[in-house]
Amino acid sequence: MMPMIDNFDCQLLDEAQRDADRTAEELAERVALSPSAIARRLRRLRSEGWLARTIAIVSPKLLERRLRALVLIQLSEHADHAGKLSLLKRLGDTDEVQFAYEISGTHDLVALLNCESMEAFVDLAEALFAADATVRRYETSFVKRELKFAPFVRLVERSPA
Repeated sequence: MMPMIDNFDCQLLDEAQRDADRTAEELAERVALSPSAIARRLRRLRSEGWLARTIAIVSPKLLERRLRALVLIQLSEHADHAGKLSLLKRLGDTDEVQFAYEISGTHDLVALLNCESMEAFVDLAEALFAADATVRRYETSFVKRELKFAPFVRLVERSPA
């Protein structure tokens, strides 16, 4: 049975999603708990799997010369289970794949690739998609400009203004 989380836990998770570098003392200014209670709760949330991992998001300045491609993938009608699992594993193991989702509609998967150049993208697309009989076809759209990147899920309702 999965342990439950309460409103304080949700507030802490909201705050951690926004900035995981803040100290327990800084978080105590936003969440009505003592710093020691916050530290205990954060340890518990990590150990119970509510916080999957803490990552650093690099500045867009470092990425402005890189090529980002959104790839829509359609699997072959006769794709076998083993072939699909192999493709999903390759997507998961490839550092340039920033995310991959199984989706509904005319395409089966969508992935965001972040490559150093067009040549690197072409090589990667050939290896991941073109050379795989499991992939029927794929379409690519290139990111021109990042308008919003906010990997945040609000867990606490906003109070009415």
